Amino acid sequence: MTGHLDARVDGAVATVTITNPRKRNVMTADMWRALPSVLSALAADPAVRVLVLRGAGGTFCAGADLANIAEAYPGGEDSIVTRAEAALVTFPRPTIAYVEGYAIGGGCQLAVACDLRFADADAVFGVPPGKLGIVYPHASTRRLVSVVGAATAKYLLFSGDPVGAPQAAALGLVNEIATPGRLAEFTATIASRSPMSLAAAKAFVESDDPAVIDHWHRTGIASPDRVEGVTAFHEKRPPRF
Repeated sequence: MTGHLDARVDGAVATVTITNPRKRNVMTADMWRALPSVLSALAADPAVRVLVLRGAGGTFCAGADLANIAEAYPGGEDSIVTRAEAALVTFPRPTIAYVEGYAIGGGCQLAVACDLRFADADAVFGVPPGKLGIVYPHASTRRLVSVVGAATAKYLLFSGDPVGAPQAAALGLVNEIATPGRLAEFTATIASRSPMSLAAAKAFVESDDPAVIDHWHRTGIASPDRVEGVTAFHEKRPPRF
């Protein structure tokens, strides 16, 4: 079976699973091309409040299939990889990469494109373009800097060496070292929060555009979520967003 992406929705949680187990879940050209449309369909589902990206069989993603290297890293900013990353970055609800096993190269790019990264204790991260003679995309590089800072981004890019989950957490690449049970608990927490508040928070973290800021302040004033949240607080009950 060739590599593919599996998408399912369980209540408020959508899960996209990278599936190419014979090659440690490397992303083929077809898989990179498919990801934006898979995410677009999930974004259109009003039931979805949080997205989890993970890999099948205990491995997240060992990178881009090197058989497709010219398409994945063509020497410019517009590629099947950068378009897939952009689709994750702009997904309108919170996104979490759950990393088990390897998240190397393109796999690490996908994890960094998510809002948060949870990892199994044995997970391994790596950013190896220097080992392959590849110019890492500018957008991907700047996104890595935004997550871990300039010095740590240089450390990861210059060495290309893999780092385990404890070191990745210490470097700020991983938010939590977590079991699947903890992941389920956290996604349930996110799903219980105000979708409007979370969308505004995500937009503010990503943008300083005055129009974006004004839009979300006006949306917040008019939103029934604010009424429900304040009412629930006074009634000492969980809000029903």
